[in-house]
Amino acid sequence: MTGSPIDGLAHWRRLDLMAVGSTNAEAVAIAEKGDPGRLWVTAAEQTAGRGRRGREWSSPPGNLYASALIVDPAPVARLGTLPLVIAVAVREAIAACGLPEGTSLQIKWPNDILLNGAKCCGLLLESRFLSDGRMAVVIGCGVNVVSYPDPGIYKATALNREGVGATPDILFLQLARALDRALALWDGGRGVAAIRDEWLHHAKGLGEPIVVNLATERVEGLFEGIDSEGTLLLRTDDGTIRPISAGDLFFGIGGGGAGR
Repeated sequence: MTGSPIDGLAHWRRLDLMAVGSTNAEAVAIAEKGDPGRLWVTAAEQTAGRGRRGREWSSPPGNLYASALIVDPAPVARLGTLPLVIAVAVREAIAACGLPEGTSLQIKWPNDILLNGAKCCGLLLESRFLSDGRMAVVIGCGVNVVSYPDPGIYKATALNREGVGATPDILFLQLARALDRALALWDGGRGVAAIRDEWLHHAKGLGEPIVVNLATERVEGLFEGIDSEGTLLLRTDDGTIRPISAGDLFFGIGGGGAGR
């Protein structure tokens, strides 16, 4: 099998590379060769990193670039809640590195992590059926340790800039442990209620005004939380609860600019 054992995690392995186009793409390629999963692919640098919705993800040396390959983790109908698992695990891993007093570390829907109000990572989940009928799921995590990419529409930061004394290797070990724990709690989708509770405990903006930019419109209301599938629940002015499955969220009525 590809990779080396990870200390303290008997069922996981790690393939650590100097540079790769994309750790997600590398993990998929390994799965297609028959790997059984429970494999982390990490790299010091990515030359073709990707974010959600096909956005580019800048990947200079010094940050953490890691993708976890799992095979047949749950029935297909339950895979939609995996983003909640990722967010819970990444937040826990960053917190385990030690937070300066007064630091805010929250989850922003759908699965961004905000460090003192600024985005500090990019998370990308991809899945595909393999030729032998298995389902390969790749959980990609790019965490800003020493630098951060052009923030675009959101304010961004890096862990070291906010006083979190992590290195890519230290953060990786915490992430591997946190994801293993979160996956066990999730239990193939059967434990989604417990994961949802953890997600909500650390969520930013619950009960507060938000703006969500959709593909064809912009909606405002109060952030009521998420349902059992991770869908955002927005309460509109007329009291109606509107479920939203995808969109760009900003905090505060009239929000929508960078840094919100």
